[in-house]
Amino acid sequence: MPAYSIIDVDTHVTESADLWTSRVPARMRDAVPQLVKDKRGRHMWFLNGKPIAKLGLSATAGVGDMKDPPDHYDDMHPGAFDAKARLAYMDKMGIWAMVMYPNVGGFGSQVFLQLGDPELMLTCVKVYNDWQTEWASADSRRLLPIISTPFWDVNAAVAEVRRCAAMGHRGILFTGEPQSFGQPVIGDPYWNPLWEVAVELDLPISFHIGSGNMESGLQKQKMQVYGRMAAFTEVSVAYFMRNGVQMADLILSGVLARYPTIKFVSVESGIGWIPFLLEALDYQFLGNRVSEERPDLDLLPSQYFARNIYGCYWFEQTAPRRLLDKVGIDNILFETDFPHPTSLFGKDVHARIATGLAECSEEARRKILWSNGQRLYKVEEPGAADLARA
Repeated sequence: MPAYSIIDVDTHVTESADLWTSRVPARMRDAVPQLVKDKRGRHMWFLNGKPIAKLGLSATAGVGDMKDPPDHYDDMHPGAFDAKARLAYMDKMGIWAMVMYPNVGGFGSQVFLQLGDPELMLTCVKVYNDWQTEWASADSRRLLPIISTPFWDVNAAVAEVRRCAAMGHRGILFTGEPQSFGQPVIGDPYWNPLWEVAVELDLPISFHIGSGNMESGLQKQKMQVYGRMAAFTEVSVAYFMRNGVQMADLILSGVLARYPTIKFVSVESGIGWIPFLLEALDYQFLGNRVSEERPDLDLLPSQYFARNIYGCYWFEQTAPRRLLDKVGIDNILFETDFPHPTSLFGKDVHARIATGLAECSEEARRKILWSNGQRLYKVEEPGAADLARA
């Protein structure tokens, strides 16, 4: 195995306790995310005085799980929040680069909508992007930030994309369900400026699971009847599948027809569902004679997927063994989701790769683990000094 054999396209960084409070104007400090102890003594993120998330749920890898997460930074794997420790972990695992996503603001910045103040909402997004840039500066070749967007204002989103691209960010984080927040649907021309800047700057657009409206997620009634962890298991898989709905929406929206070089990534949603989705879309597309009504859709849904969309896998074993050709070798990326509860960590990373990709060719393996991600995110090759260190 080469010293570095993996480009990991989905990881998360546990935000520092003073990320927002140390950077916003004094008049905003009481409203922005801040870490405090709740009445039960747990470290919780609060927004505008209301609890929104446990600190430790973003960093269970190697130290806990959903039932028993760490309560403080000292209890976490240091690579969850410290950039130098992250790089050391990557060296140990043979991971050359990691793409990084947020926690506190939501997987599509939607949590900031709770603030209700456009200036405050935009400030929170910009502060996060600045912090992420600084965190990645420990080695900007290997730590790859993704732009959080103020999706509720397309012009502000475009401006933030341009600002962060100039700082070295490698992609755009966007909600796959803008309509769930009262915004226009994906195919509405309202969003064209965002697609145009993505094409101009050659930045892929990520639909991370859970980027839509999550208010109907973990329901109290289900927790009472099913049990808390059974209810969480159900809703977790529902989020994976929800990305399939978003991909179907995207393919039929006309965006991919209007912008043939644009790239989208379905993040942390797996790949096993993709062959069924594409087969079903093609069947319905032809059976309903969609092209008669929509002459702009001059390709089959499966052809748009092959040209414009990537899926990410990590824990799966069936799809890597049996469905690679149905998904498309050139459309698959590898992730670990470190350090989240569903992540692959330590020896599990290479064990899952070894069993899942045991029957595929070395060329296919290289594309999935390295080449596809390298091309999409413009990742530099490691130098001689890097290889010697590893």
